[in-house]
Amino acid sequence: MASSRLKYLSLGVLVFQTTSLVLTMRYSRTLQGDGHRYLASSAVVVAEFMKIITCLLLVFKEHSYSVRALSSILRQEIAHKPIETLKLAIPSGIYTLQNNLLYVALSNLDAATYQVTYQLKILTTALFSVSMLGRRLGVYQWLSLLILMAGVALVQWPSESPGAPEKEQLSAGSQFVGVAAVLVACFSSGFAGVYFEKILKETKQSVWVRNIQLGMFGLVFGLMGMFAYDGERVLESGMFQGYNTVTWIVVALQALGGLVIAAVIKYADNILKGFATSLSIILSTLISYFWLQDFDPTSVFFMGAMLVIVATFLYGYEGKPSPNPSRA
Repeated sequence: MASSRLKYLSLGVLVFQTTSLVLTMRYSRTLQGDGHRYLASSAVVVAEFMKIITCLLLVFKEHSYSVRALSSILRQEIAHKPIETLKLAIPSGIYTLQNNLLYVALSNLDAATYQVTYQLKILTTALFSVSMLGRRLGVYQWLSLLILMAGVALVQWPSESPGAPEKEQLSAGSQFVGVAAVLVACFSSGFAGVYFEKILKETKQSVWVRNIQLGMFGLVFGLMGMFAYDGERVLESGMFQGYNTVTWIVVALQALGGLVIAAVIKYADNILKGFATSLSIILSTLISYFWLQDFDPTSVFFMGAMLVIVATFLYGYEGKPSPNPSRA
């Protein structure tokens, strides 16, 4: 009974985290306000810092709140194993790029289109799993990937909006930028996820220690990116320029995202994770239409979204009995 409750609790938290992150991020990037808009590169840096602090607290809790034990673990697993730690520089750099791209995507796409298109990470993760881990996919999974591609293609199918031709023309460039950012994020997510999974299988380190290592490199790469692209603005107005309550909510949700996924992997399975993804897509579509009012759904979009949802379920269906299920 307790295990079942944890399973559905982790599922509910994943639906909430995924949906609220996308919607609040979209809202924060389109919110019109006085002064400077917050820097996406700064938000990525702060999220990495919060992630490190959270994982440190979890390791601290695992070792009975002993400062000495925490210090010993950090020395043994990080300082005394530089080669193992350096292995995480690659996925960490890619994750940092991906997190920045998600801000770019949601600055140019509505939440619903972003949510559906981003499910292409299932395809990229599956392909990298086959090529890097030697994983074999079943018939249902290959079929689901074909359905997924068809669904995303329909979602991106150009639709005419007779009521606002000028608005559509003006947004064509930003639509292209948003879709390009999502596609690059999907490839980076697939590669980094499989690479990280391969490292986890080769060692017996705590997943929280691994996340601390990821966060350390992520913090360094994030700071480098922030000063490279927004250095002048940071020096002029500080890295927390434009921050408000919504911004801090976005940063906190992004920082907790990896921890929520870890809980789902531990307590749930691929089918339930697919169910959570589908619920998140539906909720994002409804809220984007009724609350943000930046999305005008068409029959082609709904057809594509339904295909993506079916593909998500179908991919998890055959993945369940596999000894090493994909975490796409």
